[in-house]
Amino acid sequence: MKYLQRFNRLLLISFFTLPFYLAGCNSEGTDELSSFTTTDVDEKLSVNETILDNEVNSLPKGSASIEMAGGLDATEISHLTFMREEEKLARDVYLTLADLYPDQRVFSRIATRAEQTHTDTMRDKLDQFNLPDPNPETNNLPSSLGVFTGNEWGWYFIEKFALLTSMGEVSELDALYVGAFIEELDMHDIAICPQVMIDRGFSSPCGLAYTDEKALQTAYSALISGSESHLRTYVGQIEAVIGVGNYEAQYLTQAEVDAILGR
Repeated sequence: MKYLQRFNRLLLISFFTLPFYLAGCNSEGTDELSSFTTTDVDEKLSVNETILDNEVNSLPKGSASIEMAGGLDATEISHLTFMREEEKLARDVYLTLADLYPDQRVFSRIATRAEQTHTDTMRDKLDQFNLPDPNPETNNLPSSLGVFTGNEWGWYFIEKFALLTSMGEVSELDALYVGAFIEELDMHDIAICPQVMIDRGFSSPCGLAYTDEKALQTAYSALISGSESHLRTYVGQIEAVIGVGNYEAQYLTQAEVDAILGR
């Protein structure tokens, strides 16, 4: 409970209802925690490389043969731009936490294998629709770490990067809670609408539940499936410390999180 209270106090986050259908985005079901994690020789859970490979390979790639200029409305454009930066946020936070806790390999593996591909997928979608990339220097590491240059949403992610990394600096367990929080937040923002977009005048939903563009529907669904897997991994690590079944939802409802965890 103290971790939930700390996030609420620092990030001032309200809770929103995510439709239960999100729990069905993973075609393999939600009760496969044991197949998604393995035990290392040091008895710490780590990301299963086969699952990460499947996740990365399932993400849609850009296609130069598709002409989509002008195919999105203002809401879809803003949301897609936002998600490009939010996927970068996840990668950048995890890389930062990986440096802080090198023995906790879950951060580096998810960041370099999955989140990097997620950020690239959102870049490809922007390119497909002939839209500018708010962070064209994203892959220039380490100089782009924590740098968000988007005119519309860059300020928001600069703030969130500072807050989340500061929370993760407290302890390794706090860092794992940060990872789980990001995955819960990401699923909501992809499917429904980021709260900051609503605060800035956009109607909800503005994400997957709003768009009728097949290319975005496919990409967003794949990202949600990946976030479900990442959440299960982080919760597995957390509950290795606090006890199985004791994780409390941080952004989604407890029922939604339990459905993803297969409980």
